[in-house]
Amino acid sequence: MVVPVPLHRLRLFMRRYNQAALLALEIQRQTGVPAAVDLLQRTRATASQGNFDHWGRWRNVRGVFRVTRPEAVRGKTVVVVDDVLTTGATVTECACTLLAAGARSVDVLALTRVIVPVGEKR
Repeated sequence: MVVPVPLHRLRLFMRRYNQAALLALEIQRQTGVPAAVDLLQRTRATASQGNFDHWGRWRNVRGVFRVTRPEAVRGKTVVVVDDVLTTGATVTECACTLLAAGARSVDVLALTRVIVPVGEKR
């Protein structure tokens, strides 16, 4: 099953779309692997990750996700989809939330990866 990184409902309302959900639905269309766009929920609005340094990004997303239907992930392999991977804080928090809900394993698929120069932290 493919699960996009969720936006908070207020950010989704303002933006009108979730780019990770669009990616997940396209993966479903092309592969037949089911996309569950409402399985993960962001429980509180967070500041944009771009506002934080490396450790600030981890603190910003700590505990902000929940699985809406734990029975849907129990014993399953889940692929978390996001558009950009920088520190991995967001997808790691999503993965930990899914594993705590009973997922057998979690993989991550990102459209792009930010390459950080040696010695610089993001």
